[in-house]
Amino acid sequence: MSQKDKINIQQLPKHIAIIMDGNGRWAKEKGEDRLFGHLHGVESVRNIVEGAAELGIQYLTLYAFSTENWDRPAYEVTGLMELLVETIRKEVPTLNKNNIRLHVIGDINMLPESARKELDEAIQETSKNSGLNLIMALSYSSRWEINTAIKNIAEDVKANKLQPEAINQQVIQQYLCTAEFPDPELMIRTSGEYRISNFLLYQLAYAELHFTNTLWPDFRKENLYEAILDYQSRERRFGKTSEQVKS
Repeated sequence: MSQKDKINIQQLPKHIAIIMDGNGRWAKEKGEDRLFGHLHGVESVRNIVEGAAELGIQYLTLYAFSTENWDRPAYEVTGLMELLVETIRKEVPTLNKNNIRLHVIGDINMLPESARKELDEAIQETSKNSGLNLIMALSYSSRWEINTAIKNIAEDVKANKLQPEAINQQVIQQYLCTAEFPDPELMIRTSGEYRISNFLLYQLAYAELHFTNTLWPDFRKENLYEAILDYQSRERRFGKTSEQVKS
C-alpha cells in the first residue's frame, strides 16, 4: 500500500516548501560531474510537482538557486543557467496541461537575460491556471529579501506613504517576495543536512520542519507522502498549550 493512502486529505498543508539538496553528492557517489546530478534533479522536480498537484496542494515553493550559489565554480553556474532555460522551455506545456501556475521569487535581475526571458514567458503563459501554484526561488536568499523589504519600507516612510506606527507583521509581509502567498506549513530538506540555509527565514516561523537523508535526485512521491504524514502526526500549537488546541 502506498503512503498516499494513509494521508488525511482534509488536513493537507496548504503550502509546502522544499530545499532541494544533494545533487552534487549524488553525482559524486556515481563518479559523475555535479551537473549530472543537477540534470537528474530535474526528474525529481517533475515527480514532486506532479505528486503535489495530484494531492491538491495549493502552493509548492522549491529552493532552486540561492544568491550564495553564484559563488560556485563558473562552469557549474553556467551549466545550471543553461539547464534552467532548457527546462522551463520544455515544461511549460506540461504545466498548462496540469493547470499549474508558475511564480518566481528572488533577485531575478542577477539571472542571464536568456533565463529572464524564458521565465517571463512561462509566467505569462501559465498565469491563467488555477491549480497548484509552483513558486521557484531563484537567486534568492532570505537575508537579501529582508534587507530589500526594510529598504522599501524606509523609502515609503520617508515619502510619507507609510507611517512608522502603522508597521506591523501584516505590513512587513506585504514587502516580502511572498506577499501573494500564505506562509509554508511544512518545510522539507533533503540530503541529511539540518539547517535552513537562508531560506524563507521570516515565513518559516511556525512551519513544521522535516529532514530526510534522501538525496534530491532520489526524492520521489513516496518521500513526499512520508513528509506529509510526519506533518499530520504533529500537534500544531502556535504558542498555546496542548489542552487549548484540543478544546
